[in-house]
Amino acid sequence: MSLFRKAERAFVALNGWVVIACLVAMTGIIFTNVSLRYLTNESIPWADEVARYLMIWMTFLGAGLVLRQGGHVAITNLQDALPGVAQRVLRGAVVVLLMGFFAYMIWVGQDYMSRMGRQLTPATRISFWYVYLAMPVGFALLMVHLALIAPRFVRAGQRPEGVEEDEGMSGGHLG
Repeated sequence: MSLFRKAERAFVALNGWVVIACLVAMTGIIFTNVSLRYLTNESIPWADEVARYLMIWMTFLGAGLVLRQGGHVAITNLQDALPGVAQRVLRGAVVVLLMGFFAYMIWVGQDYMSRMGRQLTPATRISFWYVYLAMPVGFALLMVHLALIAPRFVRAGQRPEGVEEDEGMSGGHLG
């Protein structure tokens, strides 16, 4: 296995573990808060807020992993109706459009983060900057994941033979 493939696998694994850590933390906080509320009639004042922000981060961090698996909504009728070369051209255009959209969303996220980041969250009193940072980070990860899978997607439109599930595309579509 090439060094590039090993680095890609490590990147995907790290991304997955961070998403899992967010889910575990969110679940633990909510479980603890519900248990305390039920057993002691008291609750943790910051639990709902922190769980909400963890879910936001988890969503943005996990979007690239879902993209790799072809888990986002896609309509493939046009692609399926085209001959092989035209399919590759269309898939290439989709990759370029997605890269442009992701780059634009990074810019929008940074702008929003810089404007709204001066406010503090109600319960934890941390800057909203940390909450809104999820958007540019998530779209940057989407760009990296897309760049890693784009050659295989454009060439084959699906996961090539012999490529493991976490490396390629499933279902013959992107997104």
